[in-house]
Amino acid sequence: MAGRVCLVTGGGSGIGRAAALRMAEEGALAVVIAGRRATEGEAAARECRDAGAQSLFIKTDVTREDEVARMVEGTLTRFGRLDVAFDNAGFQERRAPLEKQDPAVYDAVFDANVRSVFLCLRHQIPPMLAAGGGAIVVNASVSGLRNPNPGLALYSASKAAVISLVRSTAMECAPNGIRINAVAPGRVETDMMRASGIPLASVAGALPLRRLGRPQEVAEAVLWLASAQASYVVGHVLCTDGGFLAS
Repeated sequence: MAGRVCLVTGGGSGIGRAAALRMAEEGALAVVIAGRRATEGEAAARECRDAGAQSLFIKTDVTREDEVARMVEGTLTRFGRLDVAFDNAGFQERRAPLEKQDPAVYDAVFDANVRSVFLCLRHQIPPMLAAGGGAIVVNASVSGLRNPNPGLALYSASKAAVISLVRSTAMECAPNGIRINAVAPGRVETDMMRASGIPLASVAGALPLRRLGRPQEVAEAVLWLASAQASYVVGHVLCTDGGFLAS
């Protein structure tokens, strides 16, 4: 990440925060934290500054195009370019059969997980094209690869859509030097996982490693995909799932 300007959505907590801090630790010139919660976002920006990077928080709802545009423009205005983006923000409904899910829940899931990625890519790609290249990593999920997933039909469908969006956009952008890939976490101990209503101990016991993943472990995969070490990796979905899919 040496000398790069990085942008992380949903960077105030969980996987986003872990990735932002690792970018700073690995020599990023700047790490921009975007998210809806100012207290957490400002704290993550302070951590990045303590690790040696310039950093600022931009309050952003990534489901709103005007705010996504402002987020990217704010990055360009402050630091002059955008080299790396980690589109991490997302939302998971509480587990329930599909017929019991309200249409408002559908809107919330698909806006947070699909619309947000579309909007971020739409505004992140042009400055990277102008600069001659860049790297974008999108946070997908093993739920978008494994079927069925009873009780989380909306989340699973949204993440499958994200994976398809990533692959198609990666093919569009690769000839112009922009690499787009996805990371697909399994069961990771985050606020979203805790809020899912799923007993975490039983989830951990069913995994091959007999434990949940840590945000820092997913962050390492994000950094690799965004780095020059992954220069020949395009349109890939890297699963960080502790063996979940294999089992």
